[in-house]
Amino acid sequence: MPKVAIVTDSLASVPKEQVEKLDIFIVPSSVTIGDRVYHDGIDITPSEVYNLQRKSRVIPTTSAASPGEFLNTYTAAAKKADSILHVCITPSLTMTYDAATRAKEMAKESLPNTRIEIFDTGTAAGAQGFLAMEAARVAKSGGDISDAIDAIQKLIPRVHLYVTVDTLYFLAKGGRVPRVAAWAASLLSIKPILQISNGQATPVERVRTKPRAMNRLLQIMREQTGQKPVHVNLMHAGVPDEAEELKQKITRQFDCAELYITEFSPVMGAHTGPGLVGFAFYSDE
Repeated sequence: MPKVAIVTDSLASVPKEQVEKLDIFIVPSSVTIGDRVYHDGIDITPSEVYNLQRKSRVIPTTSAASPGEFLNTYTAAAKKADSILHVCITPSLTMTYDAATRAKEMAKESLPNTRIEIFDTGTAAGAQGFLAMEAARVAKSGGDISDAIDAIQKLIPRVHLYVTVDTLYFLAKGGRVPRVAAWAASLLSIKPILQISNGQATPVERVRTKPRAMNRLLQIMREQTGQKPVHVNLMHAGVPDEAEELKQKITRQFDCAELYITEFSPVMGAHTGPGLVGFAFYSDE
């Protein structure tokens, strides 16, 4: 039995094959459409959410898993290991960290002999996923919770996350950017490139046209990694053809130690809208 079980949330974009291979516990967040509540990746697919947004321009309501749902996962994980490490999305983006913290308090009564640590990664999506995978590899190799946390802390400065959104309409409608900025960006066909780092999503560049934005993403990755082998999680929001095209460019231009295509969680994509493309990456030392 491993010394530590690794838990993360569905927003981490961990490739399905790695979830199974590394025995990572995934807690799904929720998406509410109309009067129905769906669990991310369980009873609704990301593509279904993005298709709905294209047709209706609606912004689904999203919510983190409840403390009870986290406690249920912690209880299952405690049967597999002596301790639990929850590799968590940054609390600045969702209430997931808060719900997990409350679940940890609840677990003191039901799981008194299980150590539970909730680690704020300061990031999200594929970058968070890479950190969860790193922790899970340490667990698989026999490391304990301290070893897993140490591995994450060493990897954090090397992991980067950049995305470009197709439109600012959904971010403006959700109150995350001024409506006038979204209108101007649409008028000028601007595709902003965003970075998620240190707990914040910040714009780094404004590029004309989607193809130019994609090429700029590749340039950014080259600037950050040089000629070293790279690990890439390529994410998209309902645009698999664009993701496949970008994948082909990555394989031609970079030495890939690993390369995945994942769908951007609709819990986050509900606010960015369909058409988002981006990647998390890091290079070997």
